[in-house]
Amino acid sequence: MLRQTQSHKLLQKLSPQQIQLMKLLQLPTIALEQRIKEEMEINPALEEGVDTDDEPKDEFDNDEEFDDTAKDDENQREDFSLSDYMDDDEGASYKTKVNNTSPDEERKEIPFSVGVTFQDNLESQLGMKDLDDREYQIALNLIGNLDDDGYLRRDLNSIVDDIAFSQNISTTEPELNELLKVIQDFEPAGIGARDLQECLLIQLRKIDVQTMIVELATEVVEKQMDEFSKKHYDKISKKLEIDDELLKEVIQEILKLNPRPGNSMADGQKSHQQVIADFIMVNEEGQLILTLNSRNSPDLKVSKEYSQMLEEYSKSKDKSSKEASMFVKQKLEGAKWFIDAIQQRSYTLLYTMNAIMEYQKEYFLTGDETLLKPMILKDIAERVNLDISTISRVANSKYVQTTFGTFLLKSFFSESLSTDSGEEVSTREVKKILEDCIAAESKKKPLTDDKLTKILKEKGYNIARRTIAKYREQLEIPVARLRKEL
Repeated sequence: MLRQTQSHKLLQKLSPQQIQLMKLLQLPTIALEQRIKEEMEINPALEEGVDTDDEPKDEFDNDEEFDDTAKDDENQREDFSLSDYMDDDEGASYKTKVNNTSPDEERKEIPFSVGVTFQDNLESQLGMKDLDDREYQIALNLIGNLDDDGYLRRDLNSIVDDIAFSQNISTTEPELNELLKVIQDFEPAGIGARDLQECLLIQLRKIDVQTMIVELATEVVEKQMDEFSKKHYDKISKKLEIDDELLKEVIQEILKLNPRPGNSMADGQKSHQQVIADFIMVNEEGQLILTLNSRNSPDLKVSKEYSQMLEEYSKSKDKSSKEASMFVKQKLEGAKWFIDAIQQRSYTLLYTMNAIMEYQKEYFLTGDETLLKPMILKDIAERVNLDISTISRVANSKYVQTTFGTFLLKSFFSESLSTDSGEEVSTREVKKILEDCIAAESKKKPLTDDKLTKILKEKGYNIARRTIAKYREQLEIPVARLRKEL
């Protein structure tokens, strides 16, 4: 049976403007520039520049009386067709783009570097080998199976099946091995190896002058790879019957080799994008001055041309003019909303960053990481009276440029720890002390996690060994055994 009931619900709905602002808050400088360009292409009523009107009119008041200038302009717009603007997505790009830059104006393109891939380089070397068409196709398939490091990590039997299925070429594992040896003779040395040991051996055997050191290094990699990777140098020296000085030369010879030969050329194919700071902080005689990057919020204005169009169409009573008036008004309102959102974004960013700067003032004045205070999103949210999610959006992917470097904003947020004296300190401070201890250690006898725990306890930081290990891993510092040097 159907029943009619009443119920109360508490709902929170976000307006399109609020959603737009939240999305803009997440964007770093480079992405914001692209977003503005996209909006200007979508909405021809939005233009870049400064509005010179001292007392701007309300463009959206249809009952407003207009001056004679608008009437004079009407005759100049007789060729205006609404269809030119109604379908923005399919409109020609020249209608929403201008080219009025001077040769001296600063260009803001993002710098990228693109190079030849190592696969392209290998294919060019393959073309110089005396192979028939069938062998060439099989070798080409092997090159295509190499990963970014230059290794062939796939099983040869699987590749045999792939070649038979995709290229209708029947081959065998021994034949693949022979063609793989051809590829392994290419540059860079070590390419086409199945594992690290084979990669290093290929490089050692390709050294022109086979000195005693090179021969010993080859023996270490071939027969004592496990001891070498675990840095059990005492076992290696006993088996080779050599002293520590000679062993040191052997180890140095191995360390000169490239464990990722493909990566040496793959770097050229990757796009490198420079970091552009969203905030610029300057220390002027102990006074911190914070500004937004000048490219962070370019000047935008509502198109006067579209405002005048609205005035003209508002006077007419026919149906087509009313439709045109609604379209133009929608574009003008969209432009105004976007400008307001950009301005609100700039205000929110500066307001939040200023609170972070004041909270961590001692650090920003000196650059000493041990002066960083524990700080979580809630601390800043309470200071600026904004939601934690808003602070998170501001801190995400934003950079601040200081006198001692450019840093990711969220890196200043950290949990707190209590010292023996009861003082609250940042985990960043503990990590900094941990880094300093490891940097100053004797590489012949690196500090173990147990010893690091004792050192920090002596300094007043009562931290468990597993926490020390966690911080060390977060700092990407290997265990003591792997930090050992001769």
